[in-house]
Amino acid sequence: MKQHQRRLLDKGKIEKIRVETYCFERNTERMRYPKFRRQHLLVGSGVIEAGCRTVIGSRLKQSGMFWTVRGANAIVVLRCCHLNGQFEDYWEQRRAA
Repeated sequence: MKQHQRRLLDKGKIEKIRVETYCFERNTERMRYPKFRRQHLLVGSGVIEAGCRTVIGSRLKQSGMFWTVRGANAIVVLRCCHLNGQFEDYWEQRRAA
C-alpha cells in the first residue's frame, strides 16, 4: 500500500481514499502521461496559464481598468480572434447575423 494511503487509513479517512480512487479510475484515459510525452505533448498547465496571462491579462489587467463581466467577455473574444488571425472572420459573422 502506498505511504499516502496508509497515512489516510491511519487517520481514519477511508472516504478520502474512495474519492481519490474514483477520481483516478474516472480519469485514467486523460492520465496517460508517458504516452503523451512520447508524442511531444504538454501535460502540465503552465503553457495554458502563460497563454491566459498573455492573451487575457495583458489586455484586461492594465492600470486603471475596470470591466463588467459582459465587457471582459467581449474583449476576450476579440483578443482571441485577433491573435488567431480570425479578426476579420469575426466581423463577417457579426455582419451576417
